[in-house]
Amino acid sequence: MTHRSIPAVALLGSMLNLAWLLGGMVSAAETTAAGRGDLLLRYQFTTGEAVSTRVAHRAVTETTVNGTTQSVETATDSVKTWRVTEVGPDGQTTIEHLVDDVTMTSRTSGQEQTRWESDSAAPPPAGYEGVRLSLGRPLSRLTIDHCGRVLKRRDLFPNPPSNTGDLMVVPLPDEAVGVGSSWIVPEEIVVEVPGGPRQSIRTRLRYEVAAIRDNRVLINVDTTVLTPVDDPRIEARLLERIWDGQIEFDAAQGRVISRSASVDRRVVGFHGPQSSVRYKASREERLIDD
Repeated sequence: MTHRSIPAVALLGSMLNLAWLLGGMVSAAETTAAGRGDLLLRYQFTTGEAVSTRVAHRAVTETTVNGTTQSVETATDSVKTWRVTEVGPDGQTTIEHLVDDVTMTSRTSGQEQTRWESDSAAPPPAGYEGVRLSLGRPLSRLTIDHCGRVLKRRDLFPNPPSNTGDLMVVPLPDEAVGVGSSWIVPEEIVVEVPGGPRQSIRTRLRYEVAAIRDNRVLINVDTTVLTPVDDPRIEARLLERIWDGQIEFDAAQGRVISRSASVDRRVVGFHGPQSSVRYKASREERLIDD
């Protein structure tokens, strides 16, 4: 649910010791340990439970074309829920992903601020009509194993690709970890310029355990782009997909407690030699206690 400017971009910044509730595919062969691991990280869910997180998303996009600069600021606050529909004896878990409510604010330079709260009686502003229709209904259904590998996924409601630069479920390694343990997760991002080229970009997410205290594991994550990108139009569309951040995982509860990510990048020449775009964004997600 992002507001977009000229090159579809919008999210910012960095906040420490927060994380997210989401992940993907990890291979034991791609995992390295700095020393002997001492804590096994596994997801633990119960059939019928609902796991909710509060998400705060902030973004500033500054676009300059032919000497004219336009600034777009967006803020989105929402509550996201994972509804656990089934947990098998082997730890495989089926989850439905929903968004319960949202408050969206946007401001474009030279214009008045637009604000909409989904629980108000006011109709959504132009461009937000589909948001209300998606609230409170399953957006996707996925089955994961106890390490967060996505075994099956089905999208139930049309929605744009995630702009988090990270996987939907935080992937966990097969073996126990200690401070300094790390693991690598490959990802492919498809970027398309309207009326222009379409390109698959290979990236690499690297997770590293920064600290462990009382079964709480602090994990740093950074993204590296592996595919050479020499087209500024593609690079501009890629801005919002490349994030660095931190994750806090509770090994006793078997779930992510918090998650944060940020980006601050600039691309020159996406719309002629005198054009530039700067994208600065942050996203914070924290578990809501029962």
